[in-house]
Amino acid sequence: MFGLFKKKSEREKLQEQYADLMQEAHKLSTTNRKLSDQKVFDANEIAKKIDALPPAQ
Repeated sequence: MFGLFKKKSEREKLQEQYADLMQEAHKLSTTNRKLSDQKVFDANEIAKKIDALPPAQ
């Protein structure tokens, strides 16, 4: 029924994690720069994993 029970692909899960980390890094950028930089680094590692996945079909 309209994809109600459709499971997320690996790419969608990683993209969601990436977006969450970048949002958290942005919030932390005003209070804790070191922690913000770590979140950006983690997000970039996830971006590398996304790039390594085969193209979406």
